[in-house]
Parts: sequence; C-alpha cells; structure tokens
Amino acid sequence: MKNKFYKTAIAALLSAVVVSCADDSEQEKEIIEPFASRYQVQEFQPVFIKNATILTAAGEQINDGAIYFKDGKIVSVGDDLSEPSDDDLQVIDAKGKWITPGIIDVHSHLGVYPAPGVQTSADGNEMTAPVTAEVWAEHSVWPQDPQFSLALAAGVTSMQILPGSANLVGGRSVTLKNVLGRSVMDMKFPEAPHGLKMACGENPKRVYGSKGRAPATRMGNVAGYRKSWIQASDYKKQWDAYNKSVEAGKPGKKPKRDLKLDTLMGVLNGEILVHNHCYRADEMAVMLDIAKEFDYKVSTFHHAIESYKIADLLAENDVCSAMWSDWWGFKQEAYDTVPENVALVDKAGACAIVHSDSAVGIQHLNKEAAKAMTSGVNMGLDIKAEDAIKWITINAAKAIGVEKQTGSLEEDKMADIVIWDGNPFSVYSKAEKVFIDGALKYDRANAELQPVSDFDLGAVKPEENRL
Repeated sequence: MKNKFYKTAIAALLSAVVVSCADDSEQEKEIIEPFASRYQVQEFQPVFIKNATILTAAGEQINDGAIYFKDGKIVSVGDDLSEPSDDDLQVIDAKGKWITPGIIDVHSHLGVYPAPGVQTSADGNEMTAPVTAEVWAEHSVWPQDPQFSLALAAGVTSMQILPGSANLVGGRSVTLKNVLGRSVMDMKFPEAPHGLKMACGENPKRVYGSKGRAPATRMGNVAGYRKSWIQASDYKKQWDAYNKSVEAGKPGKKPKRDLKLDTLMGVLNGEILVHNHCYRADEMAVMLDIAKEFDYKVSTFHHAIESYKIADLLAENDVCSAMWSDWWGFKQEAYDTVPENVALVDKAGACAIVHSDSAVGIQHLNKEAAKAMTSGVNMGLDIKAEDAIKWITINAAKAIGVEKQTGSLEEDKMADIVIWDGNPFSVYSKAEKVFIDGALKYDRANAELQPVSDFDLGAVKPEENRL
C-alpha cells in the first residue's frame, strides 16, 4: 500500500511537471488569465418543443415549428422536424405559444447597483478621476442581487454589466449568463470580450466641473479622451517593441505594467469593445472621429436618442445603437428624440438595439421592443416581428461580441431559449419557460424553478409561486 501511494504521488508530480513545461499557449493562457469564467453548463435532458410559432432572430418566423436541443446546444429548428429518439427526451407541446432566443440586455447595472438600493452597495461609478479604465465592473457585481431572478422571469438569459457614466472612461464591463452563482465568476459568460465604458456629453463635465476640475466643458471632454489615447498609443508601442524583441530571441527591457493603460491598449488591439454613453448625434460623430484618429472601433453608442439623425453614418461605420423605445426628456441632452428612433436606425441598415439601463426596464424588454416596432409601423415602415426580435437578441449579441455563440436560434448555438405563453410583443404575454444552455432555469408553473437569491432566503418561501 505504501509503495502504491508513493508511485501515485510520483506519477502526479511528474504529470504536473510535464504540464508546467508543455509548450501549450492555450493552457498557459488559462493558467495566467486573471478572473477567468468558472461558469459551467448544467447537464439537462434533451428537449424537443413542437407546434410553436418560432422567431429565430435569423430573419424568419416559423409557424407550427419545432426546435430540438441537447448537451447545451441547438441541434435543429424548422417546420418539418421529426421527433428525435433520445431515451430521456422531454417533449413539450407548445401549441398556441411562441419561442424566441433568450433576451440579451446590452446595458445593465444589476449587481453593481443592486437592490436594496443603499449607498453602501452603490458600486457602479468610480468618481475619483475622469479616466478610470483600470476598474472592472465584475469586481463590484453582487451575485445575490434579487433583481437577476426578476430579469430571468422576463426571459433575459444574458446581460452586459457596465460601470456608470460619471467618467470619460468608466472602466471595463462584463457579460454574464443570468444564472445563480456564489461568485460573479460563476456567472461570467465564457470567452465574451470585455467592454470599455465611455461617456460623452453632460455627465463627465457636470461631475468634475462641479468640483472645479477638468473636464468642465464638452471640449474638455474631448481633450481628455485624446490625452488618454495618446498615452495608450505610446504604451502599446512599448509593448509591441518588447514582444517583437522576445520573438527575435533578444528580449529588451520589459515595460512596467499599468492597469489603466492595459485596458486602453486592449481596445487598440481590438480585444476590448467600446461602449459609449452618448445622446447627441453631433457628439457621436465626434467620437467616431476620435476612433479614426487612434485607429479603434466603437462597438455601440448607448442611449443614443439622436441616432436617427446619423443612421447612415452609423451603418457606414458598422456601429450599433442601443436605444430606449420612448424614454426621453429627463435632461436637456435627452430632449431631441422621436419615438421612431429605433425603427429608423433599423431601416437605414444600421444595428438597432433596445436596451434597459434600468432594473425595472430589463423586466419588460419585449414590450419596449414592441413599442418601438409599433412606432415604426405607424409612420409607414414595414417592420415585422421577425425584424423587431433582433433588437433584443442577435443585434445585442453582436454589440457585446457573442453573436457566434448566442442571440439566434440556429444550429450549434447555445440553447438560450424562451417559451412565451403568447406573442412576445403583446403586453399580455409572459415568459413561461426559460432555458440557458439547454437547462431549464425558470418555469412559471413550478415554484421550485423560480430562483431565489441568498439575500431573499427567509423572506421568500420556495414553495410560493412568486411571479
């Protein structure tokens, strides 16, 4: 027994040495990457849903359709599918019901501004300097926020959690799967790129101008962005030169790491996506000019109530607009919108998205998209349900860099799926079942599948049907 123990120990040690010495860049990346996702796909039986109206978000509406998924992935979707022969197959007859991809919110502050909304848990804005690119939203997310479960009950399967908009550069965003976790890393969407939250307009100049600091004007805002990108460009040149010397086998002096510039360099390297809080059309155009000056790409303008004025420019630059259906007028720069904003952007060929920026709004994104669709139809635009569903699914997935994994009901994508008890664009319809990676995470008819956060334990009885 003793010899067997030693042989096992030695074998394990040798294995560890081999692993540590292996020339495997992917493995090395996994070892050194900080704050990596620990999200695990839950095992669940294969599912076949039939007799449903399906909005695929890939451009079609399938009447009397079916969808089959197993092992976390969509296997097939269409109107002529035969029932699979899996022994443990769950068959759901969805006659009279609708199926959509899981809803994705590109602009959420759940977890960083959790409920209850007290000052001690308000962790979204690092208002200590105009540029705080070094901070990461995931380091503020409280996974026990009971608002996550409310969003799940509304069909939201993924969301981007952003820092607030007090700063010119507010820090990194994180994309989450809407599942319960002990840590934010248990919720973190695998391999989703980070975003960089930027803000233009009133917010930064008001926050810092009121303190007698720069920026105090919109021209101060722009100077602040450009100064930061100049620093980031110089930092990138240092690292590029160092990496080149390493590849040549003659390493030079290694640059000193800077967390703020690491993030900005990530944007310049195309690894981090820019998400820009910006209301006015003229300011969006200026931000695009800055992006061209420093050779980076803006992924999405958020709030973007004047996107309809420059929809052609947004389409030309392949920039998404995340918008509200009819939220406006709460400050001067939020006045000049039209209820057809989303529809006009969509019809111009640009990427249109309906977002929330609200713990309440995230529970009604299907209805917000319905309002935007109705506004467009009323002005004579030809917008159908199969168009509008993209605004809260695949277009949102594109904005946050996960469109190859989720956002539409297509073969081999994540089985993030919602069954609605009626047309999802009806005010009367509710999410009935919500699957994330093929696992049933919410069921309106089953109280045991209506998640309760740790914070709610003792206040909410699991046997009660809460929603």
